[in-house]
Amino acid sequence: MIIHQFKNKTAKTLATIGIMSSTQQLAAQKVQLVEIEDNANGQRLDNFLITRLKGVPKSHIYRIVRKGEVRVNKGRVDVSYRLELGDIVRIPPVRIAERTDEIFIPGLLRQALQDNILFEDDVLLILNKPCGYPVHGGTGINAGVIEGLRQSRPNAQFLELVHRLDKDTSGCLLIAKKRSILRQLHEMFRGDGIQKTYTALLSGQWLKTKQIVNVSLQKNVSKGGERFVRVNQDGKPAETLFNRLQLFADCTLVEAMPKTGRTHQIRVHAAWLGHPIVGDERYGMEDVNQKFKNKNYNRMFLHAAKLEFRHPKTGEKLSVNAPLPQDLHERLSYEKPV
Repeated sequence: MIIHQFKNKTAKTLATIGIMSSTQQLAAQKVQLVEIEDNANGQRLDNFLITRLKGVPKSHIYRIVRKGEVRVNKGRVDVSYRLELGDIVRIPPVRIAERTDEIFIPGLLRQALQDNILFEDDVLLILNKPCGYPVHGGTGINAGVIEGLRQSRPNAQFLELVHRLDKDTSGCLLIAKKRSILRQLHEMFRGDGIQKTYTALLSGQWLKTKQIVNVSLQKNVSKGGERFVRVNQDGKPAETLFNRLQLFADCTLVEAMPKTGRTHQIRVHAAWLGHPIVGDERYGMEDVNQKFKNKNYNRMFLHAAKLEFRHPKTGEKLSVNAPLPQDLHERLSYEKPV
């Protein structure tokens, strides 16, 4: 983005007599005129300002837009306005609370981000996400994969998750490096433009070789605030194809290909089959999970093994594979094939 800044005389006077903190002074001294480039093309004005004015309450951002202090091409606009390439956004002087809480990125995650890039070019990146890390920070979570990636690449103008994986799921995670590419990939995910293939270990012997599960799912929230999903005919349509890869004495290795992208879809559909994923503490069975814990299964056995789609920029077919993590590979080596 191209930024033009102008000093505000009032703020400069206040800063001189020491009324404002150094961080607030820096923010309040200058009016910014920001020219919209590709990374923000198509973004809503409110989301653009929220990202740009970190630390400023959303209520204040909406207020300065409503009062006309924020202008686009010298005119008033609504917060829902979609920015276009070349727009000039006027951002007024805003006091930003000084932040003392630095984001902490664990060393193991830093190393994993460096060592597990499966594919990267100028518009997208595919990471082999390690198990045990959320894809983004949230309530009670300081930082996740995307925050770690941004911190490790301070010069990157744009890095956004295209989709999500559960904390305990490893494998292919797609990240956009341009907003226009993010929009295209979202459209591909909503349709059938991206094929996702997972490897999962189901508890018990699943005797079928192939089955399409087509049952609707509905999201719910428990009294404790925990999110969970249930099979419900009034929910949203969800479809998963399961293919058996290997039958073992007390478990079954399968390939799961979701045709829709509902929350926890594969996990809930596997449980609906009567064979929940090994190590799934939310949708599995406690006694079964304990049995596998005794065999040193210390995580949920679900891995995003492959992504296949046409590159949104070049149109070429792209197929990216994430190898099964060593811990899961070792556990399988002890299972007895049938």
